[in-house]
Amino acid sequence: MTDWRLLVVMAHPDDETFRCGGTPALLARRGVTIQVLTATRGEAATSDLSSPDERDRLALAREQELQCACAALGIRPPLLLNYPDGKLNTVAEEEAAGRVLAVMEEFGPHVVIIWPPDGMSGHPDHVAVNRWANLAFRRALTGNLKRYLAALYYVTVACSVADALGYTHLHATPDDVITVTIEVLSTWDRKLAAIRCHRTQWTASPILSGSTERQRLFLGQEHFIRALELKGPEEG
Repeated sequence: MTDWRLLVVMAHPDDETFRCGGTPALLARRGVTIQVLTATRGEAATSDLSSPDERDRLALAREQELQCACAALGIRPPLLLNYPDGKLNTVAEEEAAGRVLAVMEEFGPHVVIIWPPDGMSGHPDHVAVNRWANLAFRRALTGNLKRYLAALYYVTVACSVADALGYTHLHATPDDVITVTIEVLSTWDRKLAAIRCHRTQWTASPILSGSTERQRLFLGQEHFIRALELKGPEEG
């Protein structure tokens, strides 16, 4: 295989970086083409740069942060669906899945990474994106993309890590259920650079105020569950 392609489908700017940004950075160094697809511009988030009534300003800032983060990770510029932040459960599932599928058909990924069914944090937007992307992936298996697709993965966090950090708010996964753990300390600088891009969210993430040891425990390894694996893809 000379041209592997990975699609990361997330709900908000910063989702692609904090939990799984090291993996795309690592794979990009190995020649894999990475595309991030983000459902919203994150305008409903709590921010230290913008008051709640300045959503347009915040949306623009977070879109620019997303672009900055993807550049820092060494991957392609992101694609945005531009759905309303915090309201993805009101979006028609058929329409949203169709738009995700259209991106898949255009990009031709071999592997897709998404949030798990519980969104890892229970966030309704994360849960909605899981449903859309799952539906799109399964529909792709009936079309021309079947010759490319190899696997669908859920990004998660291991119980051992969540327990060590006291992160009871996360829907962590038992360690023996984790399919893949990727050590990303070799791309630590890139991941931190991408995190710094998301400056409106610095105060929203407790890990950034923690010690270097805690940061490396949470951010230095990334966990995935293989939701679906197919036969090896054909040459594209």
